[in-house]
Amino acid sequence: MLDKAISGSRTYYMWLAGLLGVIGVGFGCYLYQLTNGLGVTGLSRDVSWGFYIAQLTYLVGVAASGVMLVLPYYLHNHKVFGKITILGEFMAVAAIMMCGLFVLVDLGQPMRALNIILYPTPNSILFWDMLVLNGYLLLNLVIGWSVLQAETKGDTVEKWVKVLIYISIPFAISIHTVTAFLYAGLPGRHFWLTAIMAARFLSSAFCAGPAILLLIILFLRKAVKFEVKDEAVRSLAVIITYAMIINIFFLGLEFFTAFYSQIPGHMHSFIYLYKGLDGHGKLVPWMWASSILAVFCLALLIPPRFRRNEKLLPVALVSLVAATWIDKGLGLVVAGFIPNPLDHVTEYAPTLPELAISLGIYAIGALVVTVLYKIAVEVKKDALDHH
Repeated sequence: MLDKAISGSRTYYMWLAGLLGVIGVGFGCYLYQLTNGLGVTGLSRDVSWGFYIAQLTYLVGVAASGVMLVLPYYLHNHKVFGKITILGEFMAVAAIMMCGLFVLVDLGQPMRALNIILYPTPNSILFWDMLVLNGYLLLNLVIGWSVLQAETKGDTVEKWVKVLIYISIPFAISIHTVTAFLYAGLPGRHFWLTAIMAARFLSSAFCAGPAILLLIILFLRKAVKFEVKDEAVRSLAVIITYAMIINIFFLGLEFFTAFYSQIPGHMHSFIYLYKGLDGHGKLVPWMWASSILAVFCLALLIPPRFRRNEKLLPVALVSLVAATWIDKGLGLVVAGFIPNPLDHVTEYAPTLPELAISLGIYAIGALVVTVLYKIAVEVKKDALDHH
């Protein structure tokens, strides 16, 4: 099946070449960071997690979203998802690979990652996060490849593969839950010290991840004539809509708890994000943009006639992805460090090397997705031709 990844149109090769170019620039910047240390980033003593860890947080949600196709298809026999389930599994593979890369570049010295394996600490949340992420990566690789091989031969999926599929469902929930515990388990950070952190993570994952997947599906329908039933698109759009409503509801609960209780520690991070604190407010325009985009996407997703309109649906999905990325890929991590325990504000902004390295990692993810989807689409087309 690998031969399908190296044959394609001129546009396909140009896209791969472009991604490799971005990866090259990112790798060059990473070598610069490796030589000069994390001082080349915007991180500081007060803000020790920044853009890298924020992307990890967002991408874990993208990886977990594959379960929103696996669950209806394998547990509820929702057959319309049959053709696109493999796309969710392969997107999870790329997302988890990017998660691992963002952790490596954030460590400064990549050899430090071996400490988790050489000196395992079961009472550390990070230890369990490593286990569930790598476990989920392996599961999706084996499941996706086995399902494709079965389709190539015209066989049904073997029983042991189905067992792995059922195991992958709790794994998908666990990867985001355990990542949320990394934040919620830090008592010194009021912004993250909330019982619904894991629930917030899952709700944002179950709207943002499927939204990215649906955008790719809509693109594949037009670009390579990949056949996906309208019912599948509409079902996925409904799932995205409800998950986004729940996501915004959970954010509203956080606002109520912080401001009705009037506990300064809980309020200050929100004030910094949406109004500015002590004259500092770099993220204020971003967070208001996120809020406006969130309301706008729901205005397009909730009414069925707008949601079923294939011209408006991509606009709604892009708005949703942007809204959730700003909230989770920028605001959530940084605001946890502001103000610091001494009530001082140290602002953070990613530097050019940080952004270039991050772009390089996203390009690696895009390359993996492109190759895996190319194989999947070709196999699906061949299977259809034989039938």
